[in-house]
Amino acid sequence: MAKITIDNTEYEFDSLSDEAKAQLSSLQFVDAEMERLKAQIAVFQTARMAYSRALKEALPTIQGETIQFN
Repeated sequence: MAKITIDNTEYEFDSLSDEAKAQLSSLQFVDAEMERLKAQIAVFQTARMAYSRALKEALPTIQGETIQFN
């Protein structure tokens, strides 16, 4: 039988109430969505750095000035 551990306590999955199973399912869904969004943010951050670099290269050079993006 499948066991799950919550707060250092082991539970038999089949012994959980329907409500507990539903809450666990929702928690697993939210965790998966958060991981998916973290991966998406990493992609956006990488693209942002590339666009910033490309913009710097496309701008005219001005003596003594440094361009920074936040």
